[in-house]
Amino acid sequence: MSRGGRLDERGLLADAVLGLGTQRMSDNRSPRWRIEVRYAFAICAALLWASLAHAADYPAMAPLDQYLMGRDAEIALAKSAAPPSIADKASVLVLTPHGYETAVKGDNGFVCAVERGWMAQYDFPEFWNPRLRGPLCFNPPAVRSILPYTIKRTELVLAGRSKPEMIAAIKGGIEKHELPPLEPGALTYMMSKQGYLNDEAHNWVPHLMFYFPRAAGATWGADLPGAPPMLNPQFQDSPEALSVLMVAVTHWSDGTPAPAMR
Repeated sequence: MSRGGRLDERGLLADAVLGLGTQRMSDNRSPRWRIEVRYAFAICAALLWASLAHAADYPAMAPLDQYLMGRDAEIALAKSAAPPSIADKASVLVLTPHGYETAVKGDNGFVCAVERGWMAQYDFPEFWNPRLRGPLCFNPPAVRSILPYTIKRTELVLAGRSKPEMIAAIKGGIEKHELPPLEPGALTYMMSKQGYLNDEAHNWVPHLMFYFPRAAGATWGADLPGAPPMLNPQFQDSPEALSVLMVAVTHWSDGTPAPAMR
């Protein structure tokens, strides 16, 4: 599940503090510089506070019913992840108290589902946010090699496992070959106007996600000015050991224009 946006509060804070440490090597600075430093500290403090506040808002899993949806509503939301030419012929999963179940049987090899916040990186402050809804449509290689991780992690959550226990279970499943290796060509569509990816970005922008063996973002020029690929931290530091590249597209799945990236 993509988190949306390029903002990394911890990175911004570190950059500002490191920059200040360099500037402190000389005390011969103008009053304007001192104002800018105080302003930078204020921004960093606000960003850090916002991050901590989000973590405080969602310290643990909410009651299960807050993560569930009506069956028809979840089917519609899942199918909104991709254009009708794909979604109308795809299988659809819905989340139940016992895990994901097939609600619609398709015939094109794609599977659409709505992920919850627990598919984010484990240190994401909104990991337990019950409002998060990430509609995706998995292409056939992703159905075989990415979707099983969504199903497995969800099973672990519903079994009441802690984050360290989930990490250990995923790692063990990979080592025992109970979870599949990545297949070339794995791709998911995230083009839903109705998604809710986090409390700041909401539905963010429509995009595609491409999956590769883990590597540094610089391998693809990710997050560089003017470069389309963005590195999603979802599996970057987890046992799945995958790099997920997001590329924004110009229209939502219903064909309406999307907002420009900022």
